[in-house]
Amino acid sequence: MFKYSLISAFLLLFASIGYAVEIDISSSSSICAAAKLVQEGMWNYYEGFRPGGVIGMFAAPNYWWNAGEAFGGLVDYFTFCDPNNKTLEAWIHDGMYHQAGENYNYIPSNQSMTEGNDDQGVWGMAIMEAVERNFTNPDSHSWLELSQAIFNTMNARWDTAHCGGGLRWQIFTWNSGYNYKNSISNGCLFHLAARLARYTGNGTVYIETAENVWQWMNDVKFLTEEANGNFRVYDGAEIDDNCTKVTDLRWSYTYGVFMTGCAYLYNFTGEEIWKTRTEEIVDASLDYFFANGIMQETTCQPSRLCNNDQRSFRSLFSRCLGLTMLIIPELEGQIRPYLETSAAAAARSCSGGTDQITCGENWSAAVWDGVYGLGEQMSALEVMMSLVVREPLSVATGGSNRSDFSAGMNQADAENKNKLKITTKDKAGAGALTAIVLIILLGGAVWMVF
Repeated sequence: MFKYSLISAFLLLFASIGYAVEIDISSSSSICAAAKLVQEGMWNYYEGFRPGGVIGMFAAPNYWWNAGEAFGGLVDYFTFCDPNNKTLEAWIHDGMYHQAGENYNYIPSNQSMTEGNDDQGVWGMAIMEAVERNFTNPDSHSWLELSQAIFNTMNARWDTAHCGGGLRWQIFTWNSGYNYKNSISNGCLFHLAARLARYTGNGTVYIETAENVWQWMNDVKFLTEEANGNFRVYDGAEIDDNCTKVTDLRWSYTYGVFMTGCAYLYNFTGEEIWKTRTEEIVDASLDYFFANGIMQETTCQPSRLCNNDQRSFRSLFSRCLGLTMLIIPELEGQIRPYLETSAAAAARSCSGGTDQITCGENWSAAVWDGVYGLGEQMSALEVMMSLVVREPLSVATGGSNRSDFSAGMNQADAENKNKLKITTKDKAGAGALTAIVLIILLGGAVWMVF
C-alpha cells in the first residue's frame, strides 16, 4: 500500500508539471486539436490492433457496450474534426460493423454472457450517430437498417407479463439481472424510437413506442415529472416485487437518453409536451450532475466509488446535452455554458500518464487525479465534441441511408428474443461469470450505501 501511494503521488506530481491538453473553447480548431489528442488516447485501449485481438472491442475491464459508447463519439470526431482521415474512417467503420453480430442486429452470440438490453441500446445510439452523419455505409447493409434492426428486436422484448410492461435489464435468462427492469434499457428504446421517427419522417410505430415507454416509466414511478429541477429518473426495480421497490440511484446517462429523446420528439411532432419534458430534464440534469458548473457523476464520483462503467456515463450524457441544444436551439443559452466550463476542466484533467495527455475522472481537480481508462478518455472527448458538432441529419435534410422498417424481424433474428443456441460449456462459463459479477455488484452496493 505504501509503495502504491508513493507511485501515485509521483504520477500526480509529474502530471501537475505537465502541459495538459490545451483548449480554447471559443475556437473550433482548438477544440478539434484537443480532441485529436484525447481520441488518440482512446485507441491505446483498442483490442483490434493487437495480435489475436477482436476488431471493435476495447481491452478489459471494458465491456462490449463500452465499445458502443466509444464508437459513437469517434464518429462525431471523424465527421467534424478529421473527415479526410481515411485510416481513421476505416478503423471506425470496421469496428462498428464487425460487432453487428450474425443476424446484423447487434446481438453477437459471443456476447451472450454479458449483453443486456441497455448494451444493445447503447450500440443503437452509436449506429444512429453514423446514420445522422452520413458516415460511410457498409456494402451489404445501411447503418439505418442496422439501427432499425436494433429497435425492432428490442421492442419485441417488451414484457407485459411483469410490472405491466417495460424491458428487462438482461436479454438472456441465464444472466444476473434478468428479473430487473431498469430505466436505461427502457430509455435506450425510447431514445432510438424518437431518433428513428425524426430521421425517417415515418413516425407511426416509433412514436407509439416512445409514448408507451414514457407512460410505463411514469406508471411504475421510475420517473417523476416535477418542474424546478426536481425531475427524477431512478435506476429500476425487481419484477418479483412487481416493480414497487424502486432503486433510487440516479445516473447521468439515463437522464441524457430521456432528455434527448424528448427533444427529438418535440422537433419531429411539434407537441409542446415534449418540449416541456425536455426542459424539465435539462433543469434537473444541470442541477444534479454539475458542481460549480463542472460535470460530475454525482451519485458516486464525490465519494470516489464509481466503477469502470459509471466512470464512462458522462460520455453519453455530454453527447446528449450537445444534441439537445442543437435539436431545440432555444436551450443552447442554458446548456452551452455548462458544457464549455466542463470541456475546459476536462482538458485540464488530461495531463496524466507518460504522454501527459491521459485524462482523469475528477475534472474539478484542475490537474490529472491519477484515475485513467477508456471511460475517462471518451468522456473528455464527448464533452469537447459537444461544442463543435452540428445538427443531425434526417431524410428531409440530406440523410442518405437506405431504410427497412422490418429489419431484424425475420425468423433467424426472432431466435434472439430471449434465447440463443448455447452449448452446455458456454452456459457453465456464463454461470460462473454471473456469480462473480453478482458478488462484485453486491459488494459495490454495500460500499455505495455506506
